[in-house]
Amino acid sequence: MQSKVLSDKAQPLGNYPHVKRVGDFIYVSGTSSRRADNTHVGAERDAEGNWNLDITKQTKAVIENIGLLLKSMDADLSNVIDITTFLVDMKDFKGYNAVYGTFFNHTGPTRTTVAVHQLPHPNLLIEIKAVAYMPLK
Repeated sequence: MQSKVLSDKAQPLGNYPHVKRVGDFIYVSGTSSRRADNTHVGAERDAEGNWNLDITKQTKAVIENIGLLLKSMDADLSNVIDITTFLVDMKDFKGYNAVYGTFFNHTGPTRTTVAVHQLPHPNLLIEIKAVAYMPLK
């Protein structure tokens, strides 16, 4: 088994790795649009101090973050076999689904999408966990 916490990524909020390889499988912990400096892609404050949250920007950032975590294990998004997505509000499903479709098609991973009451930060609309398959060489 091999576990990694990447120093150049947003650090886990608890005692768990970003990514873990167990045999031919790679497990990616729930990933958000949080940057290493703890700001969030797709969360911008307007002049009045209100937060504008964008599901399309957050979805793109989350999937790209997963790709970078997989790269640390010498894999990529083409190795993903299963995705579980957590949305704070199903009204965001359409925007999420549109961006998701730019990364994966019908031959891509199986997927489950659920609505959750909240995520670890109020600026987060989405979190995704993934499982990848890549045989050891």
